[in-house]
Amino acid sequence: MKKEIISQLHSSFELAVNETDGIEFWFARDLQELLGYTKWENFIKVIDKAKTACANAKQETSDHFLDLRKMVDLGSGAKREIEDIMLTRYACYLIAQNGDPRKDEIAFAMSYFAVQTRKQESTLDMKVRLGIPDNRPLADFLPTITIKAKDFANELTNVNIRKSDIKSESTITSEHVKNNKDVRGLLLKSGIKPENLPAEEDLKKIERKVKSEDKNLLKKTKKLKKK
Repeated sequence: MKKEIISQLHSSFELAVNETDGIEFWFARDLQELLGYTKWENFIKVIDKAKTACANAKQETSDHFLDLRKMVDLGSGAKREIEDIMLTRYACYLIAQNGDPRKDEIAFAMSYFAVQTRKQESTLDMKVRLGIPDNRPLADFLPTITIKAKDFANELTNVNIRKSDIKSESTITSEHVKNNKDVRGLLLKSGIKPENLPAEEDLKKIERKVKSEDKNLLKKTKKLKKK
């Protein structure tokens, strides 16, 4: 697979991700295009195979494939209701596993979602260690140095994937692990052990506090103007 294709696909997959309550998901209609399927009827067959694989893995299918209906614009103000599916990272990985392996998009997606799934497993481990609620984003509690370190390691992986034309899932995963270890090594040399750092104050609480203080300041300002 050419470097330009890998770079383009990576950007497309990153832009297609959605998030709610700290959980990433993709819409099946978006994924259909990303994986090179022109007809929904053909893509839904791949999704059905992925659902079967999910059930065979003793996973609750409804936890990873959420059916929904939405309105789409047809032009000139006309709209039509169509079916769609919210997909977890794991669901996307299973879809890629059951897609047409001859497609460059499928080959890339298998590696992409494998790496993303491993990232999620690390995220869950850190949430447990820091005592963060399941429905809250890890980033709301991570120390700034940890966030920057993770971003740096991820960017190193992305650059090396493009530079070295890395294709296979195992090689991408190894590259990702290596870069995280290297960045961790830099932190340790500076006497910083990420897992021992305490969780930061909840960013949402800080935001609410700032908003409250702004409101109080505004009230005080209004009172002073009246005097």
